[in-house]
Amino acid sequence: MDTKILGGKIAKARKEKNMSQAQLAQLLFISPQAIGKWERGESIPDIVTFNRLAEILGVDLNYFSENFQSADVETVFKMAIEGAGDNEQTEQEVENFSRSSEQQLLTNFSGSNLSESDFAGVTAHKTKFKGSALRGSNFAGADLTGSLFSGSDVREANFDGANLTDCTLSASDLSDASFNKSILVRTEFSKSGLTGAKFTGIELSDTKLTMTDLRKTIFEDCIFDGVDFTYSDLRGVCLDGQTFIGVKFHNTALNEASFKGATLRNVSFRSPYALTNKYYRAIQTISFDNAIMDKLTYAALKGVGADLSKVTVK
Repeated sequence: MDTKILGGKIAKARKEKNMSQAQLAQLLFISPQAIGKWERGESIPDIVTFNRLAEILGVDLNYFSENFQSADVETVFKMAIEGAGDNEQTEQEVENFSRSSEQQLLTNFSGSNLSESDFAGVTAHKTKFKGSALRGSNFAGADLTGSLFSGSDVREANFDGANLTDCTLSASDLSDASFNKSILVRTEFSKSGLTGAKFTGIELSDTKLTMTDLRKTIFEDCIFDGVDFTYSDLRGVCLDGQTFIGVKFHNTALNEASFKGATLRNVSFRSPYALTNKYYRAIQTISFDNAIMDKLTYAALKGVGADLSKVTVK
C-alpha cells in the first residue's frame, strides 16, 4: 500500500466533508498531528481506526486501498494481528478494543458539526454534545438518558417523544426546539435560550428550568411536578389550565403571567429580596382567575396581595 496515496485519499475525503484535521481527530480521540502524519504518508491508521474513519468520512472501507482493492486493507488487518504473536488471543483483544473505542466515539460528539442529523430512535446514554452544531437535528423517540448538551446550537431540534431523563441542557440555544410528549425527569435546563421552544403534553418531574428566559417559551397541557423555576423570567407567559405540584417560583419574574384555570398545590412564590412595593405590584399583575388551589398556596399568595377573588380553594 502506497502510504502517500492513502494519505491523499484521507485528505480528500476529509475536505469533502468540510472537516478540519482537528475536528476529525476529536471524533477519533487522537491528536491532530496524527491526522497530519497520515495525510503526509508518514504513517497509517490501524484496522480499528480504518473502520471508524470510513464511517465518519462516509466512504466504503475499500476506498482507502489502492485501486479500491480490499486485499490491501485486509493485509493491514493481518499485519496488525500477526505482529502480536498469538493469533486467537489478539483477535479477541482487537475485538474488545474495537468495541471500547466505538463506545467512546459514539458517546462523545463534542465539537461536531451535526446540523440536521438523524438521531431518531437511537439509544445513546450519557452522550456528550459540548460545543456541537445540532441545528435542526432529529432526536425524536431517542433515549438520551444522562446526556449533556452544553454550549451547543440546538435550534429547531426535534425532541418529540425523546427520553431526556437526567439530561443537562446548559448554556445552549434551544430556540424553536420541540418537546412534544418528551420524558423530562430530573432534566436540567439552565442559562439556555428557549425562545419559541414548545413543551406540549409533558409531565415535567423534578425538572429544573433555572436562570433562563422563558418569556417566549410555549407550555401547553403540561403537568409541573417538583419543577424549579428559580431566577427565571416568566413575564407574560401563559400557563392556563396546567397543573403545578410542589413547584418553586423563587426569585422568578412573573409579571403579567397567566394561571387561569390552573391547578396549584404546594406551590411556593418567594420574592427576590424583601417584600417591596414593586414585588407586591408584580404579584398583582398575575391572573389566577378560575384557578384551583390548596389552602397553603392560597394563603401564601393572599399574603403578598395576589388577586384571588375568582379562585377555588380545595
